[in-house]
Amino acid sequence: MFAGQDRNQLRRMFFNVWRKQHESMPLEPLEKLIAEIIRQHPEYHGVLNNQESSLERDYLPEVGQTNPFLHMSMHIAIHEQLSSQRPEGIVEIFRSLTTRLDDSHEAEHRMMECLAEMLWQSQRENRLPDESIYMENLRKLVS
Repeated sequence: MFAGQDRNQLRRMFFNVWRKQHESMPLEPLEKLIAEIIRQHPEYHGVLNNQESSLERDYLPEVGQTNPFLHMSMHIAIHEQLSSQRPEGIVEIFRSLTTRLDDSHEAEHRMMECLAEMLWQSQRENRLPDESIYMENLRKLVS
């Protein structure tokens, strides 16, 4: 999605979409997705309103901080997985989880936890992400 871009370039994309949305400018398809994800997260609107202080800020999970840019990017990753139907079976899991929770946004959050766990494990063990472990954890959400 944003391969080759540094952290600030990714963050600038969120700021740019936020600005374009407020100025009623046309949005590209990916920007429309980003705008929808931003809309679903009013708790991050203050961050997006203050690019100067938010662009270079570090968010430290060890002190309980959530990185809003990472959080919204994880939503985008889930959307991309669903639209590409990759990994195979993810759409069915999403539908089942959404039905069970009666909330697609919460279903995405649950799936994001599995995605984050898989990515953390691969970084910790210095290996490629394991799609089979990811899918196994996703299936646990609906079983």
